[in-house]
Amino acid sequence: MATRTPSPATVAELVTAQWGDHRPGLRYGDAVLSHHRVAQESAVRAALLGDLLPRGAEPHVGVLLDNTPEFPLWLGAAALAGAAVAGINPTRRGAELARDILHTDCRVLVTERAHLPLLDGFDLPGVTVLVTDGEEYAGLLAPYAQARPHDVARRAPGPADRLLLYFTSGSTGAPKAAICTQGRLAAAGDALARRFQVTPDDVHYICMPMFHGNAVIADWLPALAGGAAVALRRRFSASAFLDDVRAHGATYFTYVGRAVQYVLATEPRPEDRDHALRLGFGTEAGPVDAARFAERFGVRLVEGYGATEGGASVQLTPDTPAGSLGRASDGDDLAVVDPETGAECPPARLDPDGRLVNGSEAIGELVNRGRSLFEGYWRNPEAEAARTRDGWYWTGDLFFRDADGFLYFAGRSDDRLRVDSENLAAAVIENILARWADVAAAAVYAVPDEVAGDQVMAALVLRDGAVFDPDAFAAFLAAQPDLGTKMAPRYVRVLDAMPVTATTKVHRVALRRAGFLPRLPAGGVPGRPDPVWHRPPGAPGWTRLDAEAERELLATYERHGRTPLLGR
Repeated sequence: MATRTPSPATVAELVTAQWGDHRPGLRYGDAVLSHHRVAQESAVRAALLGDLLPRGAEPHVGVLLDNTPEFPLWLGAAALAGAAVAGINPTRRGAELARDILHTDCRVLVTERAHLPLLDGFDLPGVTVLVTDGEEYAGLLAPYAQARPHDVARRAPGPADRLLLYFTSGSTGAPKAAICTQGRLAAAGDALARRFQVTPDDVHYICMPMFHGNAVIADWLPALAGGAAVALRRRFSASAFLDDVRAHGATYFTYVGRAVQYVLATEPRPEDRDHALRLGFGTEAGPVDAARFAERFGVRLVEGYGATEGGASVQLTPDTPAGSLGRASDGDDLAVVDPETGAECPPARLDPDGRLVNGSEAIGELVNRGRSLFEGYWRNPEAEAARTRDGWYWTGDLFFRDADGFLYFAGRSDDRLRVDSENLAAAVIENILARWADVAAAAVYAVPDEVAGDQVMAALVLRDGAVFDPDAFAAFLAAQPDLGTKMAPRYVRVLDAMPVTATTKVHRVALRRAGFLPRLPAGGVPGRPDPVWHRPPGAPGWTRLDAEAERELLATYERHGRTPLLGR
């Protein structure tokens, strides 16, 4: 393989490097743009942006789009212009969506007609709205048709220039806009391109939403760095996944949340292995589903860890054991600590099958005690201080570490449960439940105990044709050697489909809010409650939570003064 050129200093350099390359560079449906055309169209938009941004204003442009070609073109435009893109989530509504636009000081908002109703009734002072499929858009771009990427910026963008303001999870308050500079992003894209040996013959399939860091940092950027083409899907579709992969000749894709489970839930087809796909890279697939994906599609899934904020990353090595994400990257001093005391947790003990047997003491929060690439949150000093307290970078993620230093993901810190004074991690229990042959998807979360602490609740989506059999469920759990005595779910909700966020992550907030209500407030089938099963204290198995049992349960909460914790 040819020796690569030195690593680029900016994303603008990567965009400019496409100039003169007339191979296919961007695919969307039946449309194909060459790399050269992508660079040219990015330059056109950069020139327009330079004239639209008021002098002295923050060079920020909000992008409220699905995965259409305009999204990567505006990313390229921002890179060339020394501006920053704020990815605006189209699943947010009302004042929350307006807040995202105004909080990031966007002076230009790029959107499409399908999303214009989201802006109805809200004043966006000082914001110029561009509608990419509107009648005026082509006319706005026309005067800049001769723009070239080499000469559109007011000044040459540098590594320290902001390029992304990407919102992180807002489950515990307003989302935080993580700052990502051109230098860090160019280095990240180049590192992934080298790691996965991306070449100009590759096609990166982008089906995760581009307003989220996964699609841009782990998919678009390494394609840009390696000279690969990208193929866009407007919105993720499990049923269209394989057809898209085959139609575009895709070789690589990224995933987050439950996307892999949804693809696995589609009907098997004779041509499941008839494709060019060689690799999937993402988070939260879990070892069971990764093995199923490899068996069915012949494609290896690589789980990675590296937050949009850049505060810590875990490096996969050739000797990484199954289930682990790897070790600390060079220069990182990663530790797993008790989030309350800061004391380092003892090493995990794993049985011969690689199953954790001392989770209550080994699981803690991953922190970086060394250098950190975290560049802050836009105008949110309180969140920055919480993330970097005591001189460490606190990831907010739960991990455990084996005796050889390999790290294993155990969930978000928000997913920690405390049952009978014992700390549990939701992801560990989910990985156990995923082994049950009848389960297509599982989510674990805490509900308040009647007296103190939490109880474990699980939401299950069953495979086609399966029904929840409490005796079979009990027998399955009894056979799991790594299921701790406090891990078995007290409550089980059986769903037709798992509630998810726009990035296909489980919507745990909705699940927690519903608790053991008969039906999710914003889900389920109208007129038919979701079945909920419970295991009363001391009972050997699970029974349906009927109206009488629910009344008795609520009365117990009332007696102990814990009804307010149910959110009723």
